[in-house]
Amino acid sequence: MTHLKLSRPLIVLDIESTGLNVGRDQIVELSMIKCLPDGSTIEKTLRIKPTPSSEEYKLNGMSAEAFAVHGISEESLKDCPTFAEASDEILDFIGDSDLAGFNSNKFDVPLLVEEFLRIGKKLDMRNRYLVDVQQIFHKMEPRNLAAAYRFYCGKELVDAHTATADALATLDVLEAQITRYENTEYEDKFTPKCHPVTPVVKDLDRFTRVNRNVDFAAHIVLNDKDTEVFNFGKHKNESVKEVFKKEPAFYAWMMHADFPLNTKEVITMIYNEVRLEKKFSKE
Repeated sequence: MTHLKLSRPLIVLDIESTGLNVGRDQIVELSMIKCLPDGSTIEKTLRIKPTPSSEEYKLNGMSAEAFAVHGISEESLKDCPTFAEASDEILDFIGDSDLAGFNSNKFDVPLLVEEFLRIGKKLDMRNRYLVDVQQIFHKMEPRNLAAAYRFYCGKELVDAHTATADALATLDVLEAQITRYENTEYEDKFTPKCHPVTPVVKDLDRFTRVNRNVDFAAHIVLNDKDTEVFNFGKHKNESVKEVFKKEPAFYAWMMHADFPLNTKEVITMIYNEVRLEKKFSKE
């Protein structure tokens, strides 16, 4: 029984995929919970075998980042139906239901729609309501400095968006976080159990980095082998050196495009290393 007041079914869905590129990546698991107006629910979960729909996918397959999150290997999917084979079952289950999910408006729903379009079918989105639970969370529990100041320090931020007030409030929040979390254990898929929030700046630096970025804008990051790879565009997750070796025009394009100067400085260093390697290989 749910607290939802429904006039027609609502499907809460979640997708695991080969990566996060809606235009290229594919669904490997689709879970749907259909909430009915009478308060009952029906669950359906499908594992789906990705297909080599593009040359890029043939080369790269499942991204290492995606596998690290969901742990679904391509080998484990070899006997599962393809999306084309499962499409009618999915369409029948969805029917005229509205759709909900967490970050679903940006990822799950667009990828689902894209998968149908790839096989020449259509998930009709007209007159269908979409509920993104993440947006409710972000709007009702804002993650801004004023909210952090209220949560950690129990104070209201006066003169918000003046540099001095914001900087002082940020310092107060940091010190309150250190006090609150200093002995709190943290663990995720990438981090073993530890106590990362300490008064030591080096520890805080390590914990607060979102990407292992090489440039400040995180256009170039380190992969799990400590190789510099692109974090955007058609060469995402590819070695910067290898791309520059086979496609030096991509370096020229980046240097003339609207990238930060710091990014251009980083790729120039890498490009010069490639040129030196080529020079020494000829000698």
